Formats: sequence, structure tokens, C-alpha cells
Amino acid sequence: MRNKRVYFNFRQRLDRRSVLRGAGVAMTLPFLGAMTPAYASDQEASPPKRFVAMTLGLGLHSANLNPIEAGRNYSASRYLKAIDDLREQFTVISGTSHPGVGGGHRAEASILTANPMGSSGRAKNSISIDQYLAKFLGGETRFPSLVLSSSGNDSPAYTENGAMIPAVSSPATIFDQLFANGTKAERKKQAVLVREGRSIMDLVEQDAKRLQRELGRADRDRLDQFFSSVRDLEKRMASSESWAEKLKPEVDAKRPIDIQNSQDFIGQQNLMSDVVRLALETDSTRFIVYHLGGSSGVVPIPGVQQGYHGLSHHGLDEEKLEQLAMVESAIIASWGSFLRGLQRTGDGGGSLLDQTSVLLTSNLGNASNHSNKNMPVVLAGGGFKHGQHLAFDQRRNYPLPNLFVSLMQQMGIEESQFASGTGTMTGLNS
Repeated sequence: MRNKRVYFNFRQRLDRRSVLRGAGVAMTLPFLGAMTPAYASDQEASPPKRFVAMTLGLGLHSANLNPIEAGRNYSASRYLKAIDDLREQFTVISGTSHPGVGGGHRAEASILTANPMGSSGRAKNSISIDQYLAKFLGGETRFPSLVLSSSGNDSPAYTENGAMIPAVSSPATIFDQLFANGTKAERKKQAVLVREGRSIMDLVEQDAKRLQRELGRADRDRLDQFFSSVRDLEKRMASSESWAEKLKPEVDAKRPIDIQNSQDFIGQQNLMSDVVRLALETDSTRFIVYHLGGSSGVVPIPGVQQGYHGLSHHGLDEEKLEQLAMVESAIIASWGSFLRGLQRTGDGGGSLLDQTSVLLTSNLGNASNHSNKNMPVVLAGGGFKHGQHLAFDQRRNYPLPNLFVSLMQQMGIEESQFASGTGTMTGLNS
């Protein structure tokens, strides 16, 4: 793989641990004004960029989501009316999909990787866009990334070696991981456990290298992949060790109580969205995936009488479509509340929404027939010029991975390719 280049704005603040290196020595810099915006003189430091992907397992009915008109002067669709006050903060994108990706529900694995993983696709996945960003930009926070879900462990987040990262579905558990501080002795114990884990990985690598000399080329290639995983894990452990004894941030929020009703899909979304906002606000992490996989039961919304998954297979039945619209309208309304929360939160002279690209999408463009074409896509925040409907060809879809390239470049990663994306998205400007 060719080296990836990361470019940072000259005005970006210096880290307090910055050092000068040369001739084999390292000299720690004293505290400088450029290390924090509070002490900047005539120029403010640039706040960090962030990315949140909220992915849906059951899609969104396109007729209720996508405006009829393209461009900026579109009439708000049924779903967009609930967030029309945010119109200048988001872009609706239609007529896009991941080239070569099929398989219906199986394509959940491809939402953020754009790698074909359906029944006719490859057996091995590739890195997801959130983990790609975290690989280069996630080292400044306690958690390089978070992977969350509404239920279960499945997620669309994948490592560089194509392994799925299990999601955490309990808002209370995530809250504790982010903000619950143990005693000083407990924090020291945690640091010791991390160090022990690192030494174990060192031993595993040494043993594997000895074994490598006895294996054929194919097995050696597999071991090379394993070595890469070991090195990645060691880096994560090293980061964990440095954070283990540091106090976590204090927040003016009560520990959430997990919703026991597994069918309360919207309640779960609201609760986890609050935790996501807190994680971003405290700069505990900058890269988050939240997968809303769906519910087989009846979502407790007035007027909804059939199971959510069954409603997604509507077959254009008017009664099912109406109930489905109630559920999906609530999903969009909850997403809008999350965006407003980010907009109300200050960040470096602007808002947290200004610095956070928030992607809402699904692998299913039409859940009723399991089509992976014409995926629902709404992008908010992140410094892009929003307020428009980018309408691409519904028959010959535009490559959605180009959006991932736009996100990379917006965050300072100067690359022009991600998966099958070979350039930035046409019409999406920053």
C-alpha cells in the first residue's frame, strides 16, 4: 500500500506534548501560545474536524425523503419538513450507490467500506471510512473511535484487515467508559493491565516470527497480515496506557438508564445520540459510527401497528407505507434533534456542527425488494456548503465512495481515492 499523506493547517494548535527531534534526541517544548486557542494572539487555532456516521439497516423510503427538485430551491419532502429549519446545514444526495455492491441486507458490511460483500462479492472486507480517518487522525483523543449500535454487536465498521469491529449497544456502558472515573489506585491498576497486554503481544509476535521460517508463501502472507494486526493493537494499547491514569472529563449530565423495551427504536436513538454528542463535546473521540439496525417488533409510535421490519417490506401497500412513514419520520426528527444539539454547542468560535461531518445513510435504497441502488444519503455539517439537493442519475448511479474522498480531503488527508471512489463528489463544495 502506498504511503498516505496527511496535511495539517498551519494554524492548527500545537499539542502540549510537542517535541523537537534530531540526532537521536527529543526535546520537549515549553508551553507556547499556539498550544491552545485561549492563549492565541491574533489568530485562532483551528478546532479539530470530526465525523459521525449514523447508518440504517432498513433504509428510508425514497419517495418521502428525496425532494422532487434538484438544486437549492427544492420543496421539502415529507421527511425533510421536520428538519427544514436546518436546511442550510445539510445536503440531500440521491442517485448514488457503491459500484459492484449487492446482496441486500448483506451489504450492511459495505455501507462504510464500499467493498462488495454480497452473495457474489469477495469474502474479505476492507477498512471503513471511519477507521481510515481514525487511523491518521484519531491519536489525539482517549478513544480513537467509537462503534455503537441500537441493538446487538454487528456494525459497518471494519479494520484495515477487514475484521468487523463489534458495536456497543448500551448507552449506560458507553457513558461509564467515557466519563466514570475510578479511584487513583484503580486507574493505576488499569495501566498495569494495559502494559501486561502489550508484553503479551510482544511475545506473540516473536513466536509468530519463529514460525514464519517454517511456512510456505501463502501462510507467510497470512502471517504478515497478522503482524499488521499485532502492530495496530500495540499502538492502540500504547495509547490506552497513556490515557489509563488520566482523569476522564466531568459532564453536567446524569448517567443514562438503558431502555428495556427492545422495540423502542426511537427512544434508543434519542438516548444514544445524547451520549454521542457528549463524547464529541468533551473531545473524548472524534470518529463515531452508530448503526441503527432496525426492529422486528412494533415501534411504540401512535398509529403504528405492525413490526418495523415487516413495514420495510411494504410492497407499495398504502397502509404499510403510511405506518412506515411514521417510523421513518421519527428517525429523521431524532436525527434533526441531534444536529441541533451540535449546532447549539460552541467549538472554537463556531459550533460543533460546523466541525463535525454527520452522515446518515443505509445500504438499502429500497428495503422492500432489497435493492442496494439509490442509497438514501444526507450529509450535514463539517464545513461543507449545504442547502441543496444533489440529484444524480437514478438509473446509472453516481459512485458514493467519492463522498468518502470528499470527507477525507475536508479533514486534511490529501488522497484522491477510497475504494472505488476516484475523486471528490461532484457538486459538494466546502
